[in-house]
Amino acid sequence: MSAYPVPFEIPVDAPRSGVIRVRFRHTDRFTIIGNHLAQHPSLSAAAIGLGVHIQSLPEGADCTVKTLTNRFTEGEITIRRALNELVVEGYLERHRVPLGGGRFATRIVSYDKPGCGLPVRRAAAPVEPEPEPGPAEAVPDDVLPPESADLPCGPAVGLLARLRTVDSRLLLPWRDVLRLAPAVERWLARSATPAQVTRTLTAGLPPAHVPIHHPGRFIEHRLGALMPPPLSAAPPPAAAEGPAPLITCDGCDRAFRSHDPDAVCADCQAAAAD
Repeated sequence: MSAYPVPFEIPVDAPRSGVIRVRFRHTDRFTIIGNHLAQHPSLSAAAIGLGVHIQSLPEGADCTVKTLTNRFTEGEITIRRALNELVVEGYLERHRVPLGGGRFATRIVSYDKPGCGLPVRRAAAPVEPEPEPGPAEAVPDDVLPPESADLPCGPAVGLLARLRTVDSRLLLPWRDVLRLAPAVERWLARSATPAQVTRTLTAGLPPAHVPIHHPGRFIEHRLGALMPPPLSAAPPPAAAEGPAPLITCDGCDRAFRSHDPDAVCADCQAAAAD
């Protein structure tokens, strides 16, 4: 019996027993299925059929138990058992994906062949022999730090080098110490003490958990932005204000006050005028 009314004539060279296949070359709407699934020795007929169906679905198609139960005549229990068989044999994988708010979704991954898509271990590349060590290349003098005897000594250099004792994030390389020393010397020339300079440069630092990636630039900015103004020259001491000293008049021996030690009293000045 056939679903088509046209009878099929068995070819003369057909096998005497077993199935007779009538070939057709598909050009559209077909799926390539491996015999490892279609002829799997241990999967049930339901699992093989369900595996073939899932591999024929497009990417992103819904293949939940509810959808598959509505699609086929088999019941939910049979569908679940078939899916579990495919999971055990490596054709399917279930992944729980968090959606937020305590919700999760189950994503199904289908493999055309168990193990495909997994990274393949490649043979380790042959290790090339290390080249023979040649003569050491000379390092430019401007890259090496100067010896301690060559470092300029002074309050400015010592102040910058000791900033790391206040905060470890202010550890300055020797290049920055030499570059910033003239700016510190200008502070000291403006009558700022080393303690005042250190306190100004280290006040209000970022919180301890915040790194200072470029301490040299950080100190350079503060040295320029917070530099105090120069002090003006001290004015000469003003003359002492107060009453004139007491002196004795040479004409009448009367005492009176005057800044002139040779002055005479007012009565003697009037008598001399007459």
